[in-house]
Amino acid sequence: MIPSCWIIIGGVTFAVAFGTLFFKLRDLNWAVKLKRPDWLFFEPAIPLIWTVIFTCGAVSAIMVWERDPGSFKTWLLMASYLLLEILTVAYIPATLRAKSLKTGTILGGIGEILGIVLLLAVLPVSQAAALLLLPYAIWGAIGTYTTWEMINLNPESA
Repeated sequence: MIPSCWIIIGGVTFAVAFGTLFFKLRDLNWAVKLKRPDWLFFEPAIPLIWTVIFTCGAVSAIMVWERDPGSFKTWLLMASYLLLEILTVAYIPATLRAKSLKTGTILGGIGEILGIVLLLAVLPVSQAAALLLLPYAIWGAIGTYTTWEMINLNPESA
């Protein structure tokens, strides 16, 4: 039988991830027209990359929960995982709705900082759980840099 914490953490992760779908198609047309850096050849793989990152984050959260289930510290860490995912998922609809790459860069930067803080907070609890947050820390930096670089290519959409 699957432990209930796995179902709950996985379910919350899956439910929050659907937040990326809260945008209007007319907003998507703006994004399609943006110029992208020549080195952004991996763009089609981004949804798969984020799926792997969110899965790593969920497994990390499960590992943290199982170390000290229900403690105040664990609940704070769970809230931090949730905040990080909500912030990450908000990137697409907020950037599209605002039609602003600066909005995306700011959200990405805040997410990157929070991701590193969470990784460092989890490290004393579980090195393996912290290691599973490393893909977020790496990819968050890449995504934020990419969005910032796109401002230079699309100054009218800053």
